[in-house]
Amino acid sequence: MPASSLLNEGSTLMLFGMGFVFIFLTLLVVVTSIMSRLIIRYEKSVGVLPEGGVSSPTAVIPRHGLIAQPETDNKTLIAVFTAAIHKYRSRH
Repeated sequence: MPASSLLNEGSTLMLFGMGFVFIFLTLLVVVTSIMSRLIIRYEKSVGVLPEGGVSSPTAVIPRHGLIAQPETDNKTLIAVFTAAIHKYRSRH
C-alpha cells in the first residue's frame, strides 16, 4: 500500500473516532440535563432539609473530650511526626 493511502485511512479513522466520541459526550450531557430538569420538576423536595433536622447517624458529630484540647493535639502531632521521621530515616 502506498503511504498516501495509509495516511488517508488513518485520517478517516481518526475523524470517525473523534466524531463518535464528540457525539457520545454531547448526547450524555443532553440526557443528563434532561434528567436533572425532570427530577427537579417532579420532585419538589430536592435539596431541601427536613424541618426536624437530620438524624444523628448522618449528622456531623462535634469534636469533644481530649481531642478538642490544642495542647494534646500538638503533642500527639509531634509524636506522630517524630515516629514518621524515625521510620523514614531507618529505611534510607
